Amino acid sequence: MDAAGYATLNRQSGLMREMGVVANNIANASTTGFRREGVVFSEFVAALDEDPSLSMADASGRHVDLSQSTLAQTGGTFDFAIQGDGFFLIETPQGQRLTRAGSFTPSAEGELVTPDGYRLLDAGGAPIFIPPDVKGVAMSADGTLSSNGQPIAQVGLWQPTDPLALKHQTGTLFDGGEVEPAEGATVMQGMLEDSNVEPVSEIARMIEVQRAYELGQKFLDAEDERVRGVITTLGR
Repeated sequence: MDAAGYATLNRQSGLMREMGVVANNIANASTTGFRREGVVFSEFVAALDEDPSLSMADASGRHVDLSQSTLAQTGGTFDFAIQGDGFFLIETPQGQRLTRAGSFTPSAEGELVTPDGYRLLDAGGAPIFIPPDVKGVAMSADGTLSSNGQPIAQVGLWQPTDPLALKHQTGTLFDGGEVEPAEGATVMQGMLEDSNVEPVSEIARMIEVQRAYELGQKFLDAEDERVRGVITTLGR
């Protein structure tokens, strides 16, 4: 296979990765707090002895769209939405993770947990405990939970110390490495943030990627037929 064939194969691999990312975005268009992802293509150029150069595309990088999405009112006491930059800090078996999905419920032990049972952490990095006898829990804009005017805990808002260290783990969870308190964001009670995926745009992108992949496949098929023809001719 010549250089053009190798370059096309490499491009096809990248397009397949992008197709998987776009499909995952579409599947999570209705997932609370989900953040759209995109594939980042990079180019590697190498000098050749006979040809001027060889250009290879690599799609190993990913970009996370952290733009604010719309807030949907639920009325739930422990449904929280972030307005601005920042994440909730969650304690998982794999370590602390960041998320924008703010649906929580008190566990049997009285700790606020996600639907998967992961504990929500406060501004000091400790689990948030809701006494079983409190009623009418309210939240202020800075994340302070109170009942009858008595503070209970403060929901922490966090961000990665290095924004480039943010890596998507699974679902709505991110690994941010070292984290620090987020400044300027507010927390709203009784609301949840929608996914920031735009289904129409993602479907249009999927069609574009599929057409590009089909074009590359036609080239590879034609190249295969050409090589077969040469082999058949030489074998006579």
